[in-house]
This record gives sequence, C-alpha cells and structure tokens, in this order.
Amino acid sequence: MTRTSTFVVTAFLAATTALGAMPGEASATTLLDLLRGGPGRSTREQAKPNLLEQQALGGLEMGDPEPLPKVTGPRYYTYKPEAQRAIRIAPVAAAGTEAAAASDMQDPRRFLSEVNVRATEDVAKTVEAYYADRTKPLIWVDANGLTDRGRQMIAALADAGAAGLSPEDYAVAVPSDTVADPDQRQRELMGFEIALSAKVLTYVQDTVRGRIDPNKISGYHDFKRKGVNLAPVLDMLRKSPDVGAYLRNRDPKSPQFVALRDELARLRAEDAQASVEPITIAPGTLLKPGQSNPELSRIVGAVKQVASEAVLTQHAATLASYTGTPDYTPELVSLVETFQKEKGLKADGVVGPATIRAMTGHSNAEKIAKLQVAMEAVRWLPSDLGQRYVFINQPAFQAYYINDGKEQLSMRVVVGSKSNQTYFFQDQIETVEFNPYWGVPQSIIVNEMLPKLRADPSYLDRLGYEVSYGGRKVASSQIDWNTTHSVDVRQPPGGDNALGELKILFPNDHAIYMHDTPSKSFFNRDMRALSHGCVRLAQPRVMAAAVMGTTVEEIGKQISSGQNRAVQVPQKIPVYVSYFTAWPNKDGVIEYFDDVYGRDDYTGKAFKATTDARAPRA
Repeated sequence: MTRTSTFVVTAFLAATTALGAMPGEASATTLLDLLRGGPGRSTREQAKPNLLEQQALGGLEMGDPEPLPKVTGPRYYTYKPEAQRAIRIAPVAAAGTEAAAASDMQDPRRFLSEVNVRATEDVAKTVEAYYADRTKPLIWVDANGLTDRGRQMIAALADAGAAGLSPEDYAVAVPSDTVADPDQRQRELMGFEIALSAKVLTYVQDTVRGRIDPNKISGYHDFKRKGVNLAPVLDMLRKSPDVGAYLRNRDPKSPQFVALRDELARLRAEDAQASVEPITIAPGTLLKPGQSNPELSRIVGAVKQVASEAVLTQHAATLASYTGTPDYTPELVSLVETFQKEKGLKADGVVGPATIRAMTGHSNAEKIAKLQVAMEAVRWLPSDLGQRYVFINQPAFQAYYINDGKEQLSMRVVVGSKSNQTYFFQDQIETVEFNPYWGVPQSIIVNEMLPKLRADPSYLDRLGYEVSYGGRKVASSQIDWNTTHSVDVRQPPGGDNALGELKILFPNDHAIYMHDTPSKSFFNRDMRALSHGCVRLAQPRVMAAAVMGTTVEEIGKQISSGQNRAVQVPQKIPVYVSYFTAWPNKDGVIEYFDDVYGRDDYTGKAFKATTDARAPRA
C-alpha cells in the first residue's frame, strides 16, 4: 500500500514498488470475459480477437495503445562483501646516529612495511594509524614470540561462535617457533601482529553493526548502517588486563540478544549430549477430527515430547489410556486443540503442516542457523529498542506493543505475500488516520487495474472510485486508457474501503503502514503472508488506542463520526517492521518460525561470501 493519496500513472512508469489491498470485483464477469466481449460468445468468435481485445493486447497496426506496463518490486542480490585493500605501513625512517641505526636493526618493526595483510578500509586505516606511531608498543608479540595477551586474543576470537559469528572470519595463523632465520622469524611475527590487530578490529565492528550489510542482501532491507569508532580499540586492548573480556563486552547487551545467545549455547550443549531422537511425522499428513490415520501414534508421541508440562498434566488421563490406535477420538482432538492454542495456532484439531511443524519442530541445526541469522539482524537494529515501541515480526505474523519495557498487547497480522513482500526497516509512528481514503498504489493500478480499464473504461466508476485528471474529477469512462495519461485514483472511506476504519502511519519510502481491513477471515489462517505489503491488524482499534494513549471507546467515537481525519500521536513511537525466524517471547523463551520469504537463505549466502572474502590470499 501507499501512505499518499494520489499517484501519477503512465504507461511508461518506472519500476517502483507500492503496496496495498485489491478491492473486490463488482460483478462475476471476469477480465477474460471482458476481453472476449462478455460471457456466451461462441468458440469460433472467441478464437477471433475483437477490436477491444486487440487494443488491450497492443495488436492494432494503426492507433496502437501503449503496451501494458508492469510495476515490479525490489529484488534479491548476489551478495558482494565489503572491498578489502592492503594495509600499508611506512618503512622506519633512517636513524641519525650509528648507535641508533644499530638499535633499529634489532627492532622487528623494520619489517612492518613488508607485511601482506588485507582489510576493509576502516580497519586498514585504524591499523595504519596505530602502527605509524613508533612510540606505541606492539600488542600481541615481543622479541620471544607471542605474548600472553596474544594467546588470550587468539582464544577469544576462536570463541566468536558463542556470539553468533563465524570463528573462521577472525582466524590468524600462528607463526612457527622453528624458523631458524632471525629476520624471517621477525617478518612472520610482524605479519601476525598486523593480521591479529586487523581481525580484532573486524570483530569489534562486526559485533556492533553486523558482519554483513543488509542493504546488499535485497531491496527489501532498508537500514542505515551503524558507525563504529575503531580508533581507541587497539590502545584499550594493549592496556586491558583481560582482552577476552573486553571483546565479549563489545557484544550486544539487549535482552533479546542475550536470550538468543543463551539459546544458542543451550542447543550446542544439547547437541553434544543428545540422547533423544526427535519423532518424525510422514510428509503430507493431514488428519481431521473423526478420521483414522496410522501416523496418529507418532502425532501423540510428538506432543508428549514437545508440549509443555501444563498441556501434559491437563491431558494426562488421555495420554495414559492411549494404546497407539489410529482412531482420532474426541479426547485426542481435545489434546491437539490445547497444544495448538499453546503454540498460537488455530485450535481446530486439524493436524496439518503448521501443526506438524510445531510438533516436530526444527532440527537443532536449523534452529542454530536461525539463531545466527537473528543475532546478526539484532545488530542492525538500535542497541536498545526502547521502553515503548511497536514490534512487527513478519515470520510470526504478529505485532506487539511494548510499554515500560514489557509486552502490553499482541495481535495477529497479515503481511505481504511472497510477490509483494513487506520490507525490513525501522521508523516512527506519527499519525492515526480515521475513515481513510485509499490512494490506489501504482503497482495495483498498473499491474491489476489497467488491463481491466483498457477492456472496460467504466470499471472504476462501477466500483465507486474517484478519478482525477489534470486536477479535476472525471469519470473513469472519460479516460482513454489506451494512451498515456496522468491520473489520480482513490477509494472513498466506507465499509468496502481496502484500509477499513483506520490506518496507523509511520512515513517511509516504502509506502508501508498498519491498517484495518474488511477481509477479517485472513486472520484465521496460520500462514498470513497475503497482503500487497502493508501490515493488516486483527485489532486495529486496540493498537490505535495504545499508540494514541487513549481508550478503545474513544477510538470508536472517532470512527463513528464518519469523517476522514488524521490525528498526530501525542509522542512519536518507534516501530520495527522486522523479520526474525527466531525471537524470544515475552517470557524470554525463543520461538521459531518459518522463513516465509526465504530471507534467511540469502543471509546465509552473504555469510559465506563474507567468510570467503576474508580468507587470507595465497
């Protein structure tokens, strides 16, 4: 959808994305019927295109309409890691006296200019600045080889996986102690010194802002990448009594990150001493109340394995009496319904794909991959989300209102379909609009309405839309949709309006906002990636009351007036339109969700590309 009320539409529209909800058809006549002259034409007549069909398809040699344009959305990219360059340290200046020259010949720093280490621009500059100052000591080595500080740092970087990072990204080869040539030994030590400093700075930068740039993953990611002040890091490390503790202290400290980190540690420990084999249920299983299915014993076994103690206690008698039969009795249906309710699923007793996923869960390997992506994405967000904010998690199909640091309400949402994806970004809620107009987005006008309008110019008139041309209202039937025109189209407030009773705006470049919808049945579905990109709320009045700091009753009064009115929220509220397939609930327990847009896969590919780019060159 879009937050503006009007759009310029031409047949040569640039490919931009705007998102919204498609209004219902006014009659049962389809576009195909319209193009073929209406229902009931004979087969021979259908085989011969009529004038209207030729015009709609651009088939006339004289007076051809412009070909139907297409507005396309963002795309996913082949990830390109940040460029690296050689670290260049100037040679030691010639000594002024013979004694000084002799001393310089013993200083391993004379080999710093020969090191062959590459790093990103920020890291390279920081390393060069530190080692250009000859008064500053080496950090990781001395004349005898690695210092204790150097060994501590190697061990700390090897544990980068605990913070959701890849230890391979920070690995440095330790120089051999068996090199006989003193000069060669010092060359290797200087190479190690510079390489370790570069890897440490890389870790600090990664753990603060993330190791990949999300904007290079796809056009659906929109973040201003954080700046990281690397200048004091090496000085602080050479003075630090515990360099490992310093490194860990740079990791995010938000409760969400800590919960993800602790879950990662738990799963890895669980893997190390795994004894219970997870139960699998045959793919394609669908079991409805009253049916029989040989997979039922596995279904009950899976519930026993993953349901909470509360569910197991409530249905202890049913579980104790079950003998493994395939008959799906009312008692077992009740067990499954309770399990579904606990997992936030539709409690209908139907064991389908979503319920099976909740029963069998993701493997530990899948969960660990989700956690690593989630810990990366946390780094893209502010280090502190705030005490009051709205958090939308697209894979969970949920929106949460946080107040005083605690979840005050949550509700189901509908987000963009796979072909009209909702973006991942942050903004601030500024306005609530009551009884809104719907300014029809370019993508819907061009991709969905224009073909119909070429076939039936009165299409928008029949649906009750307002059309403006040249600043004045006209009937859509007055527009020649086969030629280039600049028009504004909007849907007036009312019961059929695509935005329903209200919308909650946080102005952004992606024309995304939260809103009501007349399509209430969508909220009953488990998979709710169904919109044109905006976020539809199951309880819009409740969310509006929360962000306005008022009551649902007061929101109702605003709506009942029937007037189109935009009201600023008393205080701007951060909103995070996020994408996490692993995220802690209000009790700090990590929940896992399906990767509805496949974004985790693209992030994983970006991880690999980054690790490959950081590997030392032969």
